[in-house]
Amino acid sequence: MNVALPITRRAALYLRVSTTRQADVDLSIPDQRLQTAAYCERQGWSVVAEYVEPGASAMDDSRHEFQRMIERASDDDRPFDVIVVHSFSRFFRDAFGLEMYIRRLAKHGVRLISITQELGDDPAQVMMRQVIALFDEYQSRENAKHVLRAMKENARQGFYNGSRLPLGFTLEEVEKRGHRIKKRIVVDPVEAELVRLMFDLYLRGDGTSGPMGIKE
Repeated sequence: MNVALPITRRAALYLRVSTTRQADVDLSIPDQRLQTAAYCERQGWSVVAEYVEPGASAMDDSRHEFQRMIERASDDDRPFDVIVVHSFSRFFRDAFGLEMYIRRLAKHGVRLISITQELGDDPAQVMMRQVIALFDEYQSRENAKHVLRAMKENARQGFYNGSRLPLGFTLEEVEKRGHRIKKRIVVDPVEAELVRLMFDLYLRGDGTSGPMGIKE
């Protein structure tokens, strides 16, 4: 995978966090942008593109900006020479997926550079990258397991885990645990009237007709 690159490289930055909540309240993406841009400046590289993924898991490649970047990297006009990430886990948290895309990029003369895990292309360093990827994948799967367990217990205790509320319900703060506020789903008296009306119209109509379907 040794790729001949020009002295002045054109770089694309890929910045990612796993959830939209992180994107809204975290400083991770601005920090990734600052550090990767500073790294490129030290190397004398020109940043020509930036791809930001504000809330997408790296366990698979179902990511809009990721796919847009890969497709652009594969274009015949060779828009950039390197893709720069803060760590390999920002690019992929699946060891197989990481290696597959590194090889795909290499076919188009593009290298993946991690600013915190600088590794070359000799066999020993390739093996080190693969070991790092395996640890990243393991850590991600372990975190997912613990998060799911915590969410199940939270739901068992009757607390709200997140997601869009159904029509007719709202949230009520019930207690505070440390910095976390526990909430419970309760009936919204205003919206509940609308829900009751919908069911009543469906079952009995409005008094001038029989039961009403969706169109009516």
